Amino acid sequence: MTTQALHPTTAYKILTASQWAQFQTDGVFLGAPVDVADGYIHLSTADQLRETLDKHFSGQIALVIAEVDLAALADSVKWEVSRGGALFPHIYGSLPMSAILGIAQPPV
Repeated sequence: MTTQALHPTTAYKILTASQWAQFQTDGVFLGAPVDVADGYIHLSTADQLRETLDKHFSGQIALVIAEVDLAALADSVKWEVSRGGALFPHIYGSLPMSAILGIAQPPV
């Protein structure tokens, strides 16, 4: 069993409405400003999503949550220690629209 098999097969990217619109136009997402600055695209697992929304997107409206198929991204996904010592999925590269399984509005 590989280490990757121990992790969820999907994760979530939180996008502003304008980022989502640009993603749809381009067919690829290169990252939000924080992603570009850090050198990878930040994702959250289902269990991490609420805390990420509260910590980084509090008070923002018109957000889109994109469900990402991590298997489609293969080796570009690295699981790394982040907030609170938890492992978070990070994409080292771009996020193609073909890896998006669906979208949702943030939970209230």
